Amino acid sequence: MIFVVGAGLAGLSAAVALAEQGKQVTLIEGAPQAGGRCRSYFDATLGLTIDNGNHLVLSGNTSVQKYLKSLGATDALAGPDKAVFDFCDVKTDQRWTLRPNDSLLAWWIFAESRRVPGTQPQDYLALVKLLAAGTTDRIEDVIECSGPLWDRLLHPFLLAVLNTEPRIGSAKLAGNVIQESLARGGLAYRPRIAHPTLAAAFVDPALAYLKSKGADIRIGQRVRALGFDDWSLTSLDLAGTPQTVERNDTVILAVPPWAATELVPDLAAPDEFRSIVNAHFKIAPPRGTPFITGVIGGAAEWVFAFEDRVSITVSGADAIVDDDREALARRFWADVAKVLHLPDELPPWQVVKERRATFAATPAQNLRRPKPRTRWANLILAGDWTDTGLPATIEGAIRSGHTAAELALKQSSP
Repeated sequence: MIFVVGAGLAGLSAAVALAEQGKQVTLIEGAPQAGGRCRSYFDATLGLTIDNGNHLVLSGNTSVQKYLKSLGATDALAGPDKAVFDFCDVKTDQRWTLRPNDSLLAWWIFAESRRVPGTQPQDYLALVKLLAAGTTDRIEDVIECSGPLWDRLLHPFLLAVLNTEPRIGSAKLAGNVIQESLARGGLAYRPRIAHPTLAAAFVDPALAYLKSKGADIRIGQRVRALGFDDWSLTSLDLAGTPQTVERNDTVILAVPPWAATELVPDLAAPDEFRSIVNAHFKIAPPRGTPFITGVIGGAAEWVFAFEDRVSITVSGADAIVDDDREALARRFWADVAKVLHLPDELPPWQVVKERRATFAATPAQNLRRPKPRTRWANLILAGDWTDTGLPATIEGAIRSGHTAAELALKQSSP
């Protein structure tokens, strides 16, 4: 038996990978629904199903693609056929579109109409410096954090990826993301958005797949404690009811870091976190609106256009997470109205705050991330906060689940 504790994307991807190999899986989730921070729900205020947050993935996210292929859900992501990124400076109303070419050789930086306005081809060499960054380097230690390229591309891009003020963010993590996306050519970083919702793309197909494979899915059953001896994990405490873990069983613990440190003795894990604030507006975007638009100089940072709503995201949002929700909605809508040429009148809205959205992607916090193996032979860790080499992203979460599943399979092999 393999127990997977936690049904966020790390736990779901681990469970799916194990079930795919014919393993008997028990999936345990303490919350009333699966998905973790990647969840959707019906909002009565809007009368719509919305996501708790807007999550962008890239076409070159190999773990995401592998996961969706296993589920038969490769059509669950929507986006342009090319790597196209629209931007709008709300202070000046200047607009531009970044148009990288598909191939590995980045000739697009030599075409003024394709690159960031005000930049020169040599400016992009800063990205190469990040590829060689060390584990203790902050981004400001490695590259110049000013100028048009920084203000109009690198800062918004790295803020979204790290969910941490980029200047003090881990240059190593930033370099790893660039290595897997920008450095591989435009085909690897075409933007993709879950369609129509996160749950429909990533969660519901996984639960259906696991049920079809005979997995035991226990939603709403929180693991309150773990029992150990010197060598292995021996029991799970499910709301006061002990569940024995046999010697040949394996447990994958895929819960948030603050929960993991309460359950596992002497576990070092990230202990600083950053907020994300999202807002959803019940209004259909104008025909032809890009899937995503970067906002420069505004309160909002990214505008997402869905068929029935417009949503925005603000990363690294600790400075505003405690602000009045309606005041935030009005500030965000002022940006959306400018970007999409919509009326100033505020439509029906909802603001969603995720206070501990991700760990702080600083060098110090990155060094606190544990490996998936633990000193107990049958306990494996998973989650975007473990040592995946990436920031806390969907790709990192799913990758951690796949890694945990591979380790569990090796342990269960005769």
